[in-house]
Amino acid sequence: MNSRIAAVVVCLVLGLELLGAQSAPSARIVSASRLNIPGEIDSSNPTVWDTVDGVTRLFVITSWGGVPVRSSGATLESLQPGQPVGFSTHPGHGVWMESIVKDAGGTWYGYFHHERPADLCGRSDRQLPRIGALRSSDQGRTWDDLGIVIDAPPGTEACDSNNRFVLGGVGDVSVMLDAGSQDLYLFFSQYSRAATGQGVGVARLAWADRDAPAGKVTVWNAGAWLPASGADAAWTYPAGTPLVKAARPFHDRSGTNDVFWGASVHWNTYLEQYVMLLNRAKDDQFGQDGIYVSFSPTLVDPLRWSAPAKILNGGTWYPQVVGLEPGIGTDRLAGRRARFFMMGKSERMIEFER
Repeated sequence: MNSRIAAVVVCLVLGLELLGAQSAPSARIVSASRLNIPGEIDSSNPTVWDTVDGVTRLFVITSWGGVPVRSSGATLESLQPGQPVGFSTHPGHGVWMESIVKDAGGTWYGYFHHERPADLCGRSDRQLPRIGALRSSDQGRTWDDLGIVIDAPPGTEACDSNNRFVLGGVGDVSVMLDAGSQDLYLFFSQYSRAATGQGVGVARLAWADRDAPAGKVTVWNAGAWLPASGADAAWTYPAGTPLVKAARPFHDRSGTNDVFWGASVHWNTYLEQYVMLLNRAKDDQFGQDGIYVSFSPTLVDPLRWSAPAKILNGGTWYPQVVGLEPGIGTDRLAGRRARFFMMGKSERMIEFER
């Protein structure tokens, strides 16, 4: 290769690298006035805009101790404390509502973290969570139980674990409906015994199956979408391949862990990409290493998510955004600048750059 051709090649390579660097999204956390979602909170807080008597209002479902509460207001800043939601049939145990999608007809579909005592391990002080679905036709006042949609495979419990909360299971779910309203993608935390089954997994549900979702979810595993097996109330769900492998897994009794969990996903209208915020546990008490961000131009291919980048040291659980755009900004849609919440409390904004 002569020197002129070599120089052209070098320039092209450098140009591509610079183009890639310029197009790679980033996020930063900046200080802001304090704003708290009303009520006691120990999970993510889904938000939904809907119309009441011709007036658009913002609704939020908060959860504490397994009891969801519906609050509302004209704006994010004017949310007023509400009342616990009702159930036509309660799913049992604790229910933490973590994601809501409203369909074109106005029906709300909720996806919840469902905690069961780890009685299978003889340890009722620990949990084996799973993920269920609910439906509401009255703007979240009451909910119909649609069943469990994701659970850990049987035999993956870690009954001798030192983990403070869980001995296996799946939970902490965030959902996104694709742009064509064809498929719902569920991003969930996996806590099974094996390291290969820990971290944030991805599942997919055809939106047409939303009213009867049990057994219809497929779980992404090693590049394939694997279906559940079984029938009726005895569905067995496959394990998912985590987006990021656990560096130091839960349940090894070392006390030092390194696992991503608790994804919160939204579509960012400024970036025209999906954004995922993540917790990173550093020990079996779920101590926080920090809050991380990842980006993807698509939901279809889980391999497109970028490597998580830290945006905040420490912090608390359940990071999420709420978009500032009146009438449309929620925990699932935001723009260049959004409110940044952890455990329902905000003292910061999050700003995105492309």
